[in-house]
Amino acid sequence: MSRSFVPRRSVLRGALGAGALAAAAGPLAACAPGSSGSEPRKLTGTPSASAKGEITIWNRSGDLFKVFDAAIDAFRKAYPDIKVNHQAVDIDAKLANTLISGTDLPDGSFWDDAKIGGQAEHLYDLTDLIAPYRDKTSAYKLSVNTVDGRIYGVPWDLDPGLLWYREDLLEDAGVDPAGLKTYDDLLAAARSLREKNPKARPLHMEKDPFLGQLWLEMLAGQQGTSLADADGQVRLDSKEYRNILNWVRDAVDDDLVTHAEYLKQADLAALENGQQALVPWAVWWSFAPQQLLKKGKGKWRAAPLPAWTPGGARSGAMGGSSFIIPAKAKNPELAWLLYEFLCFKEPGYSAVYGPSEVYPGGLTTSVPSYGPARRPDKPLFEPVAALGGQDLWKVAVDAADTIPSAAPIPAWWAKSVDYLGNNLQRLIEGKMAPDDVIDDSTKKIQRNLVDRA
Repeated sequence: MSRSFVPRRSVLRGALGAGALAAAAGPLAACAPGSSGSEPRKLTGTPSASAKGEITIWNRSGDLFKVFDAAIDAFRKAYPDIKVNHQAVDIDAKLANTLISGTDLPDGSFWDDAKIGGQAEHLYDLTDLIAPYRDKTSAYKLSVNTVDGRIYGVPWDLDPGLLWYREDLLEDAGVDPAGLKTYDDLLAAARSLREKNPKARPLHMEKDPFLGQLWLEMLAGQQGTSLADADGQVRLDSKEYRNILNWVRDAVDDDLVTHAEYLKQADLAALENGQQALVPWAVWWSFAPQQLLKKGKGKWRAAPLPAWTPGGARSGAMGGSSFIIPAKAKNPELAWLLYEFLCFKEPGYSAVYGPSEVYPGGLTTSVPSYGPARRPDKPLFEPVAALGGQDLWKVAVDAADTIPSAAPIPAWWAKSVDYLGNNLQRLIEGKMAPDDVIDDSTKKIQRNLVDRA
């Protein structure tokens, strides 16, 4: 029985890295959100429960493949006449090119939300099939799967941002975590922690440019904006991004920041020795106390993110995936039945998120996009011992409900890390001012990515 968890870093980097290649590959670059040139191919018919046939489904290898493999077994019991060939594939290397060539296509595939908007013309329009579930599905997930008003992905996981904190250190410093309602409160708490321990640099800020930009987008999404609008145009020059970048500058100027790469040796050491005590990050950071931390295991807790303004949203999304059905799939209706089962039917989403051989306590690194699957009073995974027995499910689903909708993620997003992600690092290092980050990044993204698309 495997208990190994997979940090989301490698998954996200791989997927979005392929997105960068797609953006530079000419034919794909023409598929930016809002610019699909051909009429979408609609999938509208739902087969009956007696449907028969065979489908090939792609997923990434690793623990999630094993989780889905077990969930697909539940589907096979519900639909015994549908044969599912579940294949572990290097999706980031193969899927985009396979969609373009139209040969050896799967009938459906797992894919990162960041890729879907740029590939809409190669995918089935699923709007009519998702309509019965639309009102109860995360507005954020629907928005990142929507191009020109049509939905091209079946929303799967939702990755809400949370505030991770060391309960013992906050108690020693007299900080009540329930009082951390705004980002100004968070800075004040960091100062209190440092007064208690002069060596403390309580706030984590990410040193990896890719993850740093993903983190920045979580904080922007919390304010209802993102790097690009629905037409793929850059909107970095805004009050919301200035809020974040000025806050980062203030934290840096007050020497409150540990600048380290996500769960690398220096980061882990700072988490273990009490230097870091406040980590605003996605729900998948739960991997750290469960699998990597020793001294800190059992001492970390999760709370909603602070708000940017009093009463504002208490979470944003950081990452996320959905399922797509290629426009040239051989058996798209049967693939839809599978994804409908996994995302919208109780036996399906319970099989994915509930206790399994891979995760005996359940899958704790995200929550479902579909509202009825996120009932606070009916958790799909158990309280987490490595979080002192905290009911992470309730914290995460409450946070998920506050995530604002967004725009589709542009095909050039990953390539923009060369500009915005790197400039964010320069800001954290004290080498750039917030307005310089905005001006320089906007100019280079517009010139090198948007205008060339």
